[in-house]
Amino acid sequence: MDTNSPSAVDRIDAAIARIEAQISARAEAGDALARRHAALKARMAEAVAALDDVIARESAG
Repeated sequence: MDTNSPSAVDRIDAAIARIEAQISARAEAGDALARRHAALKARMAEAVAALDDVIARESAG
């Protein structure tokens, strides 16, 4: 057995570390997507409100 090669436990630990890193990266990406969605939703609500104002002024005048 090569003493320089990692043991099975070392390989498993490395695999777990890679999996945990991917889980963290996906969670961060999900959080970023949720923030972008909330910002887009707010901007769309502002745009619809502005259109409602324009329609209301046209109807009143």
